[in-house]
Amino acid sequence: MIPGILAFFWPGLLFAEAKTDESLPAAPEVEFANIASINSAFPVGFCLLTHGNKQYVAYYDAGHQMTVASRMLNSNEWQYQILPSKVGWDSHNYITMAIDNAGQIHLSGNMHASPLIYFRTSKPGDISSFERIATMTGENETSMTYPKFLRGADGALIFHYRSGGSGHGNEIYNIYDTGTKTWKRLLAQPLTDGKGKRNAYAAGPFRGPDGLFHMAWVWRESADCSSNHAPSYARSRDLIQWETIDGKPVPLPITIESKETLIDPVPVNGGLINGNLSIGFDSRNQVVAAYHKFDSNGKTQAYAARFENGKWTPHLLTRWDYRWEFQKTGTVSFELILGSIRPYGPGKLALPYEHRQYGKGLLVIDEKTLEPLGTDTRFTEYPAELSRPESSFPGMKVNWAADEGSSDNPDIHYALRWETLTSNRDKKPDGPLPEPGMLKIYKLKSQPPNP
Repeated sequence: MIPGILAFFWPGLLFAEAKTDESLPAAPEVEFANIASINSAFPVGFCLLTHGNKQYVAYYDAGHQMTVASRMLNSNEWQYQILPSKVGWDSHNYITMAIDNAGQIHLSGNMHASPLIYFRTSKPGDISSFERIATMTGENETSMTYPKFLRGADGALIFHYRSGGSGHGNEIYNIYDTGTKTWKRLLAQPLTDGKGKRNAYAAGPFRGPDGLFHMAWVWRESADCSSNHAPSYARSRDLIQWETIDGKPVPLPITIESKETLIDPVPVNGGLINGNLSIGFDSRNQVVAAYHKFDSNGKTQAYAARFENGKWTPHLLTRWDYRWEFQKTGTVSFELILGSIRPYGPGKLALPYEHRQYGKGLLVIDEKTLEPLGTDTRFTEYPAELSRPESSFPGMKVNWAADEGSSDNPDIHYALRWETLTSNRDKKPDGPLPEPGMLKIYKLKSQPPNP
């Protein structure tokens, strides 16, 4: 999965949740506005950030130029600011943004084992005041990938990224001081350390319904995506002290030797890939991990794992007659995408999926036993009419990005939509290319369930 491009989006299960009477929500009211022309020949993640009465969108335009657009929520008039950074064809090079406690916008992106690319406004909320900041701490900033902002336990702005490359990288965490406008290390050592031999591909950390920060990851031995293995998990109250699922301390840095974090001993070439390990929660806020691996017959199957009777216990969710054989380097076009598990009516959980052969929907699971109960193909992550490409150019797909911020109305959600070809291992596609497309923002208002 390409970071920053959404596979599944269900804020409150906007279009998907089976209520207690097994009904689905009615189709939402939909409004949209055009933002700008973008390159349609390859996918790369864009960022939408709603903050107060303003919205900010970071994207690459039709000429691959990094650009930020902003508007008032009650207006379709956009202001634009071009930034001095240009993307090639690498689908890893998404853009991410955050707003600090002083109202300044932070932006980072266009990095794949690259030197730091980071901008910050000098005037709160004013995109015309973006300035390039050469360094954060000045250390481990020459080979950076997967930038991400998040809020710490006390609300401080945190930035983390991978230092190094695929198969030999560490996870670094910085914290921002709004008073001095400076960054420093949150942790004295990396959170995860591959010791130059591997790296951890993490989902999270993010704050769960229990108030804790949760993180799951796979270890990868080389740049070859088939070398992913050993799905693992840890949690923290403050992003500094980490522990296992049952509360035992996990010394930092976390390494492959940190066996207490292991969810499932999936081996190298075992059918596990980074980007398809997720953390969800059942109705008691217990963590449930979802991932896929090869079964005993070599077929690719979805699994759910929960900490039961003192150990992580994997449960088989599917019996698909299909093997997804992935290998080599570059951005992979996923043949299977898994979302995050969450409650789905009384006594049930659901896992969103999209499968090349078996379509898409929800895997419905018994909450008590984690046994599969069937599928619900009524699920759509967005209104069905918006999930089909409008372009007639062969091979086009729809990309979505959810809002990194939020509006004041919990029934209203915003999302970006744009159409591109699928990834091409981070290289320019051969042959004819589609014309530039339109980046659009959708305002989606949920409706009461159908009777």
